[in-house]
Amino acid sequence: MIRLRTVLLAMVLCTAVASYGARAGEKAIKVGVLTDMDGFAAETGGPGSVVAAQLAIDDFKSAINGKPIVLLSADMQDKPDVASSIARQWFDRDGVDIIADLPVSTVGLAVQGVARDRHKVLLITPSLTTELTGKQCSPWSIDFADDTSALSQGTVRAMVGQGFKSWFFITADFAFGHALEHDAIEVLKQAGGTVVGTIQNPVNTTDFASYIVAAQASKAQVVAVSDPSLDTINAIKEASEFGLTQGGQQLAALLMYISDIHSLGLKVAQGLSVTSGFYWDQNEQSRAFAKRFSDRAGRPPTKEQANIYAGLVAYFQAIKDIGSDDPDSVIANMRTRKIDYFGKQATLREDGRVMYDVTLYRVKKPEESKAPWDYYTKVADVPAQTAFLPLAGSACPYLKK
Repeated sequence: MIRLRTVLLAMVLCTAVASYGARAGEKAIKVGVLTDMDGFAAETGGPGSVVAAQLAIDDFKSAINGKPIVLLSADMQDKPDVASSIARQWFDRDGVDIIADLPVSTVGLAVQGVARDRHKVLLITPSLTTELTGKQCSPWSIDFADDTSALSQGTVRAMVGQGFKSWFFITADFAFGHALEHDAIEVLKQAGGTVVGTIQNPVNTTDFASYIVAAQASKAQVVAVSDPSLDTINAIKEASEFGLTQGGQQLAALLMYISDIHSLGLKVAQGLSVTSGFYWDQNEQSRAFAKRFSDRAGRPPTKEQANIYAGLVAYFQAIKDIGSDDPDSVIANMRTRKIDYFGKQATLREDGRVMYDVTLYRVKKPEESKAPWDYYTKVADVPAQTAFLPLAGSACPYLKK
């Protein structure tokens, strides 16, 4: 996988540089993918995010209304200061029109501040905090991520509806983990469930034995893991070793990508409940995109990568239709139209939130999987109006009162 990532990175960087040089001096529509190229988020975004952006550009034959589309990419190392510096350079010196991706909520918030000050468009796909559309919102942001509200609503409400009402939480002891757990508990209480217990683990925990034992002793029907992906993978591995699901308890990961399931393998991950707005095998349109993506990246896209593609296609279509790349005009146009989300419909709300249905999936048993990456069985859909926070009561200062 590391070798594949290196090859993809070399390919996209060469493409970006060549494209930029070929168009020097011309007015262009410039897209910057600001991502994690070689860190913990590289599998879910990284070079694959650049591939997704290029596929969107290919749909428009690399130009809109006579203006070439130029793609740039950079590794922001999951650091808010590095990401902000690159964003300022791209906006101020290089004339970038839109920045996409932005893993890690602190990075998303930092770059959104830079973009907001400069009246620039962001397409946010992995940053999960609801603050991006709350008190730190921007009139020019497109938040296309499964945020903490959607992940909690999707997993908790759907599972409680199936009768799983008592929950135990294993939670990362930092802001993201606390936010995810808080949102999940709020949904759990609203849905008529109960919290049997909670326990906190340090970030980058490698030994989850004591946490799993505590979860088993709680006798909760569901054990929910509220951790970043790598910690969640470690927790699920140990839960399998301790026979948690074999003992009759359900295991739910509040944040999980299909690439994480691939890393775990179905023998370990089977039975796990996960929520996602996108799954490559959900319908004919998603499978067609996954085929195009896999031909270049060697595997199906994650939800982050798919959302970059869908968001950029909608952005480019607005520019084409109105004949302008002015941020105010483009965003205003996008709010009036339906966004094609792989055969489903999505809309851009006034606070920047992209509204779409999410789905609760259960990870298949090894014998149920019929093809590579055939990992999910659909359990239930959660409508967008239920999944995401309502506008009523929003702290976004740009909303019309």
